[in-house]
Amino acid sequence: MPLSHAKLWKALDELARRESTSPSGLARRAGLDATSFNPSKRFGPGEPPRPRWPSTESLTRVLEATGLSLGAFAALADEGPREARSIPLLGLAKAGADGFFDDAGLPLAEGWDQTDLPAHKDSLFSLTIDGDSMAPLYRPGDRVIVDLEAADVRRGDRAVVRTAHGETLAKEIAAMNARDVTLSSINPNYPPRVLPRHDIAWMARILWVSQ
Repeated sequence: MPLSHAKLWKALDELARRESTSPSGLARRAGLDATSFNPSKRFGPGEPPRPRWPSTESLTRVLEATGLSLGAFAALADEGPREARSIPLLGLAKAGADGFFDDAGLPLAEGWDQTDLPAHKDSLFSLTIDGDSMAPLYRPGDRVIVDLEAADVRRGDRAVVRTAHGETLAKEIAAMNARDVTLSSINPNYPPRVLPRHDIAWMARILWVSQ
């Protein structure tokens, strides 16, 4: 069965997810312009919008870069939707009561809420911690997940901060105002650091850490 416009782009998105990257990252890996697979490039002007298709050359370069066959790529388009990524959620105090865990220590079905895990999207990425300024909370080699769209960073948040000079820091937001932001470390050997707002390229809250 031929690939429809929607299924072809779905297969590219799924391939990017399996390669632990974004569509932009997949394009770069294939030696293409980073915007080649952006959602804004998938339709052209007009009413209704005119579907745009990736070129045969683009697809060939993507398959070569990932080592995927054309048949396996087509199969990605026919896979059903992925289940929601969530896990059971319970407060620590409540977890001390009976009736929430089975004999194996696993959560029982009743009485739990759900917490969503980050879903894949272009603005979501992972960084590896270097250094010990946030030890023992974050250790060298730990991976943190941040979302550039989750820009509502507040005092007390742990965040990744990118400076205008290219330095990338994982810190706690100790204070912030219209002029500057004070970053603190968990490790007492590192003093607080104050950055003027104009020296900050972006800040993104840490959503998850894998240790």
